[in-house]
Amino acid sequence: MFDGIAERYDLLNRIISLGIDNSWRRRTVRALALDEGARVLDVASGTGDLAIEITKRIPQSTVVGLDPSEKMLAVGGRKVEKAGLGERIQFVAGEAEHLPFEDGSFDAVTIAFGIRNVPDRPAALREMRRVTRPGGGLAILELSEPEGGAMGALAKIHVHTVVPFVGGLLSGSSEYRYLQKSIAAFPPADEFGRRMREAGWQVEKIEPLTFGVAHLYVARNPGA
Repeated sequence: MFDGIAERYDLLNRIISLGIDNSWRRRTVRALALDEGARVLDVASGTGDLAIEITKRIPQSTVVGLDPSEKMLAVGGRKVEKAGLGERIQFVAGEAEHLPFEDGSFDAVTIAFGIRNVPDRPAALREMRRVTRPGGGLAILELSEPEGGAMGALAKIHVHTVVPFVGGLLSGSSEYRYLQKSIAAFPPADEFGRRMREAGWQVEKIEPLTFGVAHLYVARNPGA
């Protein structure tokens, strides 16, 4: 669905999030506490922002970025080459519910702003656990309904009004009008954490970010 806005995706995200999404990605990488040389799968990698962040911050790490949109991956590929990271980041077209990798292939899995759009989330969570080695980590960064309070109310106005209007205006597309509806339909943080546990993950942390505009979920694969 994002093929039509692939070329403007990064610009739209910077404008809509006021640049905060970059700090959220940095926090996501730190939360995993990855070792040097870690092999990471970035699901719903899009244009590769999180994959690039991982390789910049974790020495000798390698990332496989998976996404169903080949046009988004094409944009990501150009960014990776420009950053000189072509030997460390590889992009693959695919779906989160059917990961084309062997069991235990990765030290960690990440997914930023993507789990919300996966039709079968339980299957995706199980697949991500399958390809993660025992003891390996999972970090999910996802938008959410803002919390209460004055700042939360302002954030909610931004998400419900500004985001769909500006996104639709700049992109000439309905994808960002869809964004607000998909956020409202996503489970509350505690409920999604429960679903992660049902998929076999050991949830370590659920952290609200920027008045609850987003949440960071960190978990481990406990093994058998």
